[in-house]
Amino acid sequence: MAALSHRHVVVVAGGISHERDISLRSGRRVADSLTGYGWQVDLRDAGASLLPALTESRPDVVWPALHGASGEDGALRGILEALDIPFVGSRSTSARLAWDKPTASALVARADVRTPRSITLSHDVFRELGAVGVLAAIATEHPVPLAVKPARGGSAQGVTLVDDVDDLPRAMVAAYTYCDDVVVEQFIRGTEVAVGIIDTGDGPVPLAAVEIVPRAGVYGFEARYNAGETTFYTPARLSSAHAEAVASAAVSAHRALGLRHLSRVDLIVDGAGTPWFLEANVLPGLTETSLVPQALSASGFDLGWTYAELAEQAIRDHAS
Repeated sequence: MAALSHRHVVVVAGGISHERDISLRSGRRVADSLTGYGWQVDLRDAGASLLPALTESRPDVVWPALHGASGEDGALRGILEALDIPFVGSRSTSARLAWDKPTASALVARADVRTPRSITLSHDVFRELGAVGVLAAIATEHPVPLAVKPARGGSAQGVTLVDDVDDLPRAMVAAYTYCDDVVVEQFIRGTEVAVGIIDTGDGPVPLAAVEIVPRAGVYGFEARYNAGETTFYTPARLSSAHAEAVASAAVSAHRALGLRHLSRVDLIVDGAGTPWFLEANVLPGLTETSLVPQALSASGFDLGWTYAELAEQAIRDHAS
């Protein structure tokens, strides 16, 4: 179905999260792509003027490009649902499930996708039971290497790979800076991949997996958004059987969380070729260095056409 040039879309970007700058870059890229495809586009920052403007203009669809809690925890989506305005991306309930990493992992594990062993600790429990005792218990039951990360958040902020148990306290402090709940999980060594998924009406379609090889060894915030810090292979350097397993696991995770339109599922492929679920993103980065645009291009999709079709699908879903 061809995109309609008279459609009016509001792209919401910016906000006040730690990922504001990334959100602005994603929003601008989406806005430019849709403008180039003939859409009437308003790019708006999140703020007190946003909801009155949406209520007055009643756009055909909203494209949330807010990274971080305000755009990915379901709150903005819930407000758009209350205003009865179509929007691109997962509904508020599914966004909340995916935003909380322990909850997402539990649901995806029920869909028979492997997930690392983990423990989630609130800051209150960490303090009440005593850091020394808690860390000793973790080290006993969860030997290094470990990945320590905020239970909610994006762009790898607050994430630390721990190879030495003596570094665990520092990693916990770093993660608690971003969230009151921290996940300590088994670190799976292998090939890190990201699978973008789009659904324009015929069911979720996995894009070519992107293999991630950061120069520093860890795909952190700097490696994600600074050109030259990471080498990407699209498609990933996997055998056809392993690539198929990765695609199947990604779609299973997408379905298990009830996601729609657009998502990105991050996985590790171990030495035996088994994909392990790490997290799902209801609002994957769409900057010039982000993975989903790379995967779309490698899979033969035009960005403008794809974004327009996703927006059209959001309108169709709302109407039905």
